[in-house]
Amino acid sequence: MKNRLSLIIVCCLLMLSGCSYDNYDEPTSVLSGRVVYNGQALPVKTDGTGFILWQDGYANKSGITLNIAYDGTFSATLFDGEYKLTRRTGGPWVDQPADTVYITVRGNTVVDVPVTPYFTIRDASFQYYDGKVKATFKVDKVVESANVSRLTLCLGKSILTDYNKKEANKTLSNPVISFGEEMTLEADLGSLAGEEYVFARVGVRAAQSSNSEFVYSLPVKVMIR
Repeated sequence: MKNRLSLIIVCCLLMLSGCSYDNYDEPTSVLSGRVVYNGQALPVKTDGTGFILWQDGYANKSGITLNIAYDGTFSATLFDGEYKLTRRTGGPWVDQPADTVYITVRGNTVVDVPVTPYFTIRDASFQYYDGKVKATFKVDKVVESANVSRLTLCLGKSILTDYNKKEANKTLSNPVISFGEEMTLEADLGSLAGEEYVFARVGVRAAQSSNSEFVYSLPVKVMIR
């Protein structure tokens, strides 16, 4: 009888413990922002090199991964509080692992995180003709010592198209680039020839990026027919 009573008490305690977990509030505050250079969002590969958020006094010692979307934006639902943001190494920008950004989250909070990319792409436009997509654009060098290892035009069915998620592309290795001057790159449609439209974007990769990450132009929808 005594053992049976003890078992009942243990079961009740476990049920109460489960209820206490269920009654914890979920995070409701949204931290959002952009990774920026000169005040402009920097388009990148979706879920590539991102940031880590840390909050002192909590059990999560590995930090919270903050992924960056294709257009250079990010968002996370968090509890209110004080956070530290660090940039992961290996991105398409100069490593700043020791440069901490302090963030206070109170309700919906917007924070832009500055970086120094090795290169940027601007004035990108795309045109379809005769089974190809032609890209016209300019590449600017930001870090004087940086070297271009890849220049690519990526075509795909999704707005998330990039060098790793593409159906067709044209890539140049170690290209000679006249920085700041207009240049063109063309790619055959290949398996995309039967599509009504494709998404196109240009990317440039620095040899200094240890994770081989590209900086891109924004993806553009190009009508095929």
